[in-house]
Amino acid sequence: METRAPRQRVGRAERERQILDAAVAVFSERGYQNASMDAVAKQVGVTKPVLYSHFGSKEGLLLACITQTRTQLLEVTSVAAAAADGPEDMLRRGTKAFFDFLDVQRPAWALLCSESAISAATCSALEEIRRQQTDFIAGMLAVQVPDADPHRLIGWANVIVGACERLAVWRGRDPRLTGEQATEYLMDLVWTGLAPRRP
Repeated sequence: METRAPRQRVGRAERERQILDAAVAVFSERGYQNASMDAVAKQVGVTKPVLYSHFGSKEGLLLACITQTRTQLLEVTSVAAAAADGPEDMLRRGTKAFFDFLDVQRPAWALLCSESAISAATCSALEEIRRQQTDFIAGMLAVQVPDADPHRLIGWANVIVGACERLAVWRGRDPRLTGEQATEYLMDLVWTGLAPRRP
């Protein structure tokens, strides 16, 4: 008689990561409204009650996906900026890291673009990503223009975040546009515009 190898237990953190990766894939492929918890559970290889025990609800799972994306985005842009050898390189590397992240995490980006109006909680979570990146960019700009009014720095950062989002949407429609090109287009305006103010 053949004996079946015992199933290995997966730790809670690893299981949640598996669920989130599966949920991002299912949500981005089917859209939030058409995606089911059954489909996510099947992809992970667990029962639906396991999903509810970890995230409480379908919307809770979506919010967790958005939170994971926010954390990952800040990490990759921070690492890129930290490797820079000057203010211009810092902004360039941070911007390029944003576009590279969208290429690698295309399903997550598709999810964020398509699910902005599900609920107030979802809208708030998405706006938190913008606030996070705005604060991060304002910090980088402060290095370039140390005497600038902090309120002006936040204004500039909002302009950059908005421009990056629109460039990302454009890239989604036109795959010929590379991350390098999008970064250069942003730098053409931002770095040139800051030139009279840089020390």
